[in-house]
Amino acid sequence: MSEISSSHIKKIGIVGAGQMGIGIAYVSAVVAKRNVVIMDTQQKQLDGGLKFIDGLLKKEVSKGRLSEAEIPDIKGRLQVTTTTDSFSDVDFVVEAATENPELKAKIFEGLDKAVPAGVVLASNTSSISITKIASSTNRPEKVIGMHFMNPVPVMKLVEIIPGIATSPDTLAVTRHLASDMGKTVTTSNDYPGFIANRILMPYINEAVYVLMEGVGTKEDIDTTMKLGTNVPMGPLTLADFIGLDTCLAIMRVLHSQLGDAKYRPCPLLINYVNAGWLGKKTGRGFYEYPAK
Repeated sequence: MSEISSSHIKKIGIVGAGQMGIGIAYVSAVVAKRNVVIMDTQQKQLDGGLKFIDGLLKKEVSKGRLSEAEIPDIKGRLQVTTTTDSFSDVDFVVEAATENPELKAKIFEGLDKAVPAGVVLASNTSSISITKIASSTNRPEKVIGMHFMNPVPVMKLVEIIPGIATSPDTLAVTRHLASDMGKTVTTSNDYPGFIANRILMPYINEAVYVLMEGVGTKEDIDTTMKLGTNVPMGPLTLADFIGLDTCLAIMRVLHSQLGDAKYRPCPLLINYVNAGWLGKKTGRGFYEYPAK
């Protein structure tokens, strides 16, 4: 049997025009040179996403990594929509909606009806069971996890997670597509948090406990970990960048699915989310981010 490739994938559908969805759209159109249709129920979100991509393209031109002549072709590959009607001819779908199991189940149930049979449906979930998501469809063998890291245009990793029913062909074509996007691929079994967040989120959660218990200030916690362990940013800064709501959602998945008290979300993290202090995206988290 010949090696499976992603060359047949000409058009990628993306669900969600948030930071992750727009980042995935960017690498799909710019690096992988695929046509992309981005779906979001909010036109304002789509408009903001296209504006963000435009800013990234201008930055790439200013740094000499893209030429002005390439920009019209790249923009021509991008299409936006508020319904999945435009997904009738896509060859691959990546869902990048909020980290909510019920929402993802609803989305995949709809995609299963809107997208041609045989098309792979990938989820950018960072912790939710791919096997569970796949059960919302009639094509579980074509459902897979494709966990990009934030910010997508910069971070080199894609963590791929096959569910219990995911076929070897689906895994192979997804790995090839991620490579076409310029990413390095790792594969995780379908366990809560996968590899990245099974390790990362308890680390962040413990840093919040250290803050809550008064062991150190947020600045001392971040500086200690940044300079003491040679990470690019401290855990509290990283949490603000990821989004405290996302961190909490992942910790709740780990706690409920693994049943171990060590994954209990820190009460201070819960309070910050309840206050709407979600990090950089809202202007306040553990740190404040004045509007520019």
